[in-house]
Amino acid sequence: MSTPENRDLFKKCGAFKRHKVAQEYGVYPFFRPLDDSEGSRVMIEGKPRIMLGSNNYLGLTHHPEVLAAAQEALSRFGTGCTGSRMLNGTLNLHNQLEEELATFLGKEAVLLWSTGFMSNSGSVGALCTRKDMIFADREDHASLIDGFVLSQAKLVRFKHNNMEDLERKLELHKDFLGGKLLAVDGVYSMTGEVAPVDKIVALGKKYGCRILVDEAHAIGTIGPEGRGSVAHFGMTDHVDLITGTFSKTFASMGGFIGCPQEVKEYLMHNSRQFMYTASFTPSVAATVLTALRIMRAQPELVDQCRENALWMRTELEKMGYNCLESNTAVVPIVIGPAEQLLWFNQRIFEEGVFANPVLPPAVPSNECLVRTSYMATHNREDLQEALDIFEKVGVELGVIGPHKEAMADHWAKMSETVAI
Repeated sequence: MSTPENRDLFKKCGAFKRHKVAQEYGVYPFFRPLDDSEGSRVMIEGKPRIMLGSNNYLGLTHHPEVLAAAQEALSRFGTGCTGSRMLNGTLNLHNQLEEELATFLGKEAVLLWSTGFMSNSGSVGALCTRKDMIFADREDHASLIDGFVLSQAKLVRFKHNNMEDLERKLELHKDFLGGKLLAVDGVYSMTGEVAPVDKIVALGKKYGCRILVDEAHAIGTIGPEGRGSVAHFGMTDHVDLITGTFSKTFASMGGFIGCPQEVKEYLMHNSRQFMYTASFTPSVAATVLTALRIMRAQPELVDQCRENALWMRTELEKMGYNCLESNTAVVPIVIGPAEQLLWFNQRIFEEGVFANPVLPPAVPSNECLVRTSYMATHNREDLQEALDIFEKVGVELGVIGPHKEAMADHWAKMSETVAI
């Protein structure tokens, strides 16, 4: 018979130790506080570091027009809306942003959400029910996955970017009588890979699916004028739902869904995440609206972001790094087992580069990677300095260079004896 102690809710918390080994070895890479930021460089632990771990793709967080707009909204409306959009939390700024973003996306309407996570979980959770079926890429973002769970719809997952597997799954369920949703990321956040949206649309329409594309990492980085993967493939009129976030290209926080007007009105009155969450602040609304206008007026920012990422990927691959199939602002660098990755990430941090480590289960155990991402505001001096650091540390730890084979044995043995 279980004792009260065994049933204690907090027992699992005390047993959780996974992070402590990395902390003991001095290679724990998470929750590092920033002391100051200039966009492309940040101050951490009293030392400036080149920021290659931000999603600030167009570098707009420090744009003078964006800062001025946020300050003006703060003075005019105060620090917060203190209520939901449904009640007292709708500003004219929210309505303006919805109208201008709908035009930008080529959709009939846009609905704003207080976080990008909610734009997926709240939309899917309200639109789909246990009578419906969802087809999802195995690497869809966690916010979509939470929406799938909330909806209680039957979930069918297909191999990542594998159209043959998708069609097999669609064919298997072609006689399903409920509603069908096919949901993918336009650009996958860890690898920078682009979804084949044109092929996804063709298969989805063939089998009677509504189609959702999450453009969180695509808007501002690919497509004409940075309109994202849907526009890149010319599928604007064929994708039913476009979701995204304001925490990346748009230099702030919050999210959106581009959709038909009737879908917007349904979500406004049926999604609990929307109805019972305070709307994002006036300064956020003004920030995003101004960022959108700057992006539309200065498409060269999108081009510069692309050029920086392409140049870095080309140079990294010349050194011998594996950058997978990315051709977006996200450039992954495959390192190896977790132990090697964490030491690599710590060493580049010590040398002056901030980037993000990606560990299992997000990647296979022997293919852990550093996720680097690039901004329009990175200059070549920043990027060359980062390349020099990547070369130095890569050779030192055997990721690239003449000692790669010998070091592989070293890291394999460490993986067997030290589980980080």
